Amino acid sequence: METKTQMIMDYASQLNLSGIKEQFYELIRKADEEKVSYTDFSLQLLQAEINQRAKRDFDRRKKDALLPLKHDLAQYDFSFTNGLSKQQLNQVRECSWLEQNYNIVLMGPSGVGKTFIAAGLCYDALITGFRAYFRTMEQIVEMLKMKDITRSAGTEYKKLLKAHLLVIDDIMMFALDKQQAVQLFNFINHLHEKVSFIVTTNKSPEEWVKLLDDEVIATALLDRILYRCEVIKLSGKSYRLNNRKTIFSEISN
Repeated sequence: METKTQMIMDYASQLNLSGIKEQFYELIRKADEEKVSYTDFSLQLLQAEINQRAKRDFDRRKKDALLPLKHDLAQYDFSFTNGLSKQQLNQVRECSWLEQNYNIVLMGPSGVGKTFIAAGLCYDALITGFRAYFRTMEQIVEMLKMKDITRSAGTEYKKLLKAHLLVIDDIMMFALDKQQAVQLFNFINHLHEKVSFIVTTNKSPEEWVKLLDDEVIATALLDRILYRCEVIKLSGKSYRLNNRKTIFSEISN
């Protein structure tokens, strides 16, 4: 014959209350020790479930985001000078611009922190509760090419259409043919004013025209991205080169 505790665990399983199921015995123990009221105990059970669901949701959104390994701006090295102040970084980390559908463009040469900042802001957006995704230009172009051919690309396309924030890293890193350029424009145009973008690039608008080989498309693409947009120009020497690692151990004299 099942005990009442076993019945509670069975009910929790049937109702998919994994948070209650995982923490039930610990909460029972604490309630007994602290002599909490029935109301407080009920509240603790519900809080355990809510917290567990929030964690699962965050873990799922973070997995889908495909963030690079380094993405926590709490680890940002402010001793590295690239033109972005601590105050400016902290301001954009508040994510209030996301609620207003603003975009951010991070411009500058290779190695000045564009990707790390973009990934960090994507991570901050996830923590805040937004659906945020980090993709490279290459991944976006490949997805648009295959979205009507493979199920995985089609699923990815539908997922990105529901984003609150989409990071496109290294946009215009390579030249696009006419079909690819049209597909990219149609994609960004579809999301325009519905989704916020963070774009990183080391190319000037003039270079966009050359890489797209179409001034009309390049102008229209820039128009969508730069509307309601904060352009952050980064400069300086490459952080990676200044802090490069070596496989050889230092030999002391």
